[in-house]
Amino acid sequence: MEPTASAGTLVDLFCGCGGFSLGAELAGFNSIAAVDIEPTLQSGYRRNFPQTRTVQADVSDLDASDWRILIGRTRPDGVIGGPPCQGFSAIGRRRAGDSRNSLVFQYFRQIAILRPRFFIMENVEGILRPENRALLDAAISQLPSRYHVLQPQILTAADYGAATTRRRVAIVGFDIADFPTLSVADFQPAASRRVNVREAIADLPGPILQNDDKEDLGWNFYPPCKEELTRYAAAARALPPLHLSSAQVRERLRQGQVSGLFDTKHSESIAARYASVPAGKTDPITKSYKLDWNGQCPTLRAGTGSERGGFQAVRPLHPDEARVITVREAARLQGFPDWFQFHPTKWQSFRMIGNSVSPLVSYGLLNTIAGMLSVRVAA
Repeated sequence: MEPTASAGTLVDLFCGCGGFSLGAELAGFNSIAAVDIEPTLQSGYRRNFPQTRTVQADVSDLDASDWRILIGRTRPDGVIGGPPCQGFSAIGRRRAGDSRNSLVFQYFRQIAILRPRFFIMENVEGILRPENRALLDAAISQLPSRYHVLQPQILTAADYGAATTRRRVAIVGFDIADFPTLSVADFQPAASRRVNVREAIADLPGPILQNDDKEDLGWNFYPPCKEELTRYAAAARALPPLHLSSAQVRERLRQGQVSGLFDTKHSESIAARYASVPAGKTDPITKSYKLDWNGQCPTLRAGTGSERGGFQAVRPLHPDEARVITVREAARLQGFPDWFQFHPTKWQSFRMIGNSVSPLVSYGLLNTIAGMLSVRVAA
């Protein structure tokens, strides 16, 4: 999809590699600043959004004077972001006292400072549990009275066109002077047939051998097409908008190459066990889910950074081949286009993808906002 005419400016908090920003850019917004404390995750953002001012910082430390340095006296049209969700997640240990939970407060503190026309916060469903909802409501209470906050919406990425059943919560708020009629109903996705795993990844090349080049992102050529590309695959192969990515990536795509293809080594015994797992079932030892060509991918997990042990998340298994999926296959399932670059290290790439908002979900939400802003400007 090509971006529309400029719909306004955005700030992305807790930006990670930029899935949220990508959907916003494709909906016509201009991401003027993106903040994240984690340099490795944000390295993906820098690769793909060269014109955005990327800031490595703790959101908790930013105040009005910092924003004047970063964006002048610009009032951004929107603020987007997904504060770290591990303290709310149903996976692993949930801790009400997890320091990362306080970043929800910091998100809404920044809204009060930046005064955007609208904001969208994304998080896991666990934030709506009774023990967490009080924290969320207290964070929202920091907002000035000019803002109205819609009831939290539970979104499934597959409903927005991605090949994954990933579910997340979106919280939308807006300045009542700018959006007098905005409602939850405006964000409901149009009914459509869900994209399956085959449509999303069947055209991709298989894994290639990992090499010792620390800068190589795992490029190889697309295989010859045996049949017409699906609409999903064709869209994924499109060139990036001119203001995103780089000339080098654009040239490789023109040559028919795609990145993110390094293999993961499995022992013969593990490969044999993976081969024996039926599609749609889970390996009993690694708990890796085997994808079904006719189904969707479950939620892709992020794993942890080195500061929390550097644990890799369990990865799904390929529907036919006795292996876990590649970075590019994961990206396709999450809704990223093939031009989007991640990291030379596979587990860091999977962290980026697992932490990200699906760009297709982001586009669905931000396209609604863009349409309403354009109507208001025209009026």
